[in-house]
Amino acid sequence: MTAPSVSHPAHSGKAADPADWTAADLLDGYARRQISPVEVVEAVIARIDAYEPKLQALYAFDPDGALRDARASEDRWMRGAALPLDGIPGTIKENIATRGTPVPLGTAARPLVPAPADAPPAARLREDGVVILAKTTMPDYGMLSSGLSSFHPLARNPWDLSKNPGGSSAGAGAAAAAGYGPFHVGTDIGGSIRLPAAWCGVFGLKPSFGRVPIDPPYYGRVAGPMTRTVHDAALMMRSLVRPDVRDTMSLPFQDLPWLDLDIDIRGLRIGVMMEAGVGIALDPEVRACVERAARLFAEAGAEIVAIEPFVTREMLDGLDDFWRQRAWMDIGALSEDQRARVLPYILKWAEGGKSLTGAQVYSGMNQMLAMRQAAVEATKDVDFMLSPVAPVVAYQAELASPIHDPEEPFEHIGYTVAFNMSDQPAASVNAGFTASGLPIGLQIVGRRFDDVGVMRLAHAWEGMRGEQRDWPKL
Repeated sequence: MTAPSVSHPAHSGKAADPADWTAADLLDGYARRQISPVEVVEAVIARIDAYEPKLQALYAFDPDGALRDARASEDRWMRGAALPLDGIPGTIKENIATRGTPVPLGTAARPLVPAPADAPPAARLREDGVVILAKTTMPDYGMLSSGLSSFHPLARNPWDLSKNPGGSSAGAGAAAAAGYGPFHVGTDIGGSIRLPAAWCGVFGLKPSFGRVPIDPPYYGRVAGPMTRTVHDAALMMRSLVRPDVRDTMSLPFQDLPWLDLDIDIRGLRIGVMMEAGVGIALDPEVRACVERAARLFAEAGAEIVAIEPFVTREMLDGLDDFWRQRAWMDIGALSEDQRARVLPYILKWAEGGKSLTGAQVYSGMNQMLAMRQAAVEATKDVDFMLSPVAPVVAYQAELASPIHDPEEPFEHIGYTVAFNMSDQPAASVNAGFTASGLPIGLQIVGRRFDDVGVMRLAHAWEGMRGEQRDWPKL
């Protein structure tokens, strides 16, 4: 196999650098013997070598292992025995176990014990031939919308290295935007896929709760794809949704038409929620971008309906109480020396859970149910809902949150968190850019379990939004 001669710019056919090819183009190129998995993995490794000193998005980068797997993939393609995703480079978020690699959960407080087996998302992708190059970085315990960590180096946003990539799937968002291969897996319990996807200008799907098996499972927590295109995410979902008995909260497996991305917008009833109801005020540039998206959907034949905000201060503060107490159960059990290694912001935040009464914690947990009921009620009369992903764009890299105050930790997740609790699929897809060149995310929310519908509407938006900026070069 030899590399084809290509000169198409990014976002228009096959890119000049194989590191920027979509997964769909790579599979086509492998099948036609235009390019080999080894050449592609070498190109991605070269990209990582050039960018990673500035981005710091990766953990446990294993170029030798990736090249070994790429050679095995090349052999399968040559023998006509290729697997469904054979030879596609990708990364896995650090908190999703991969066999033989420790799982620090972003914190220096945890012992580094090699994981005995792949967790379900890693296992499914590896079974289908994906070449896993590395894990991606995350903040302490996954509890920040930030790349700030006591264990990993500070991750940065490839669109502006002074800015944050978001979190907690921080490294995954940065890696997807930077072209560290087409496939990246993140996790999301309150916005941790959608926020970095929005702030890094990529597509991120928070699937319906239970759609993608994970281990360990937890209320509201999901794993999902982070990619440059909706179609590449659909390719991943075909593999990620296969069942795994380790997830005791998973949905029954359905063989859904992930690659059937066509949708007729005419007659769709689309809700638009411009205000979150709580938290940081909406930035005017974000507002204008989402309003433009709503206008374009209306021009395409959709009926646009205003949706009032439904997340309340009681809901957000109650969830904060519950999550603080949950965090303190882990951090409070550590020795003094171990606690001293936790990111100070996270330690201070978690200490707020020490004095909570059982009644306060129970009341806080009940706010997850209140969010669930409110989200389903607010969206029951529409096919889909549009909103901002976050009220602001990417903020300074060194900050733990846009406000950077552990007493106000979740003022930026009002648009995202309720849909973790309601089981509804929700995606972030790039809607445009600020005047300074920072990406703005559009959130698309579907009815419970309509993951395919969300991806179809996001795919339609990709064709409607107009010309995109070239991917950042560092």
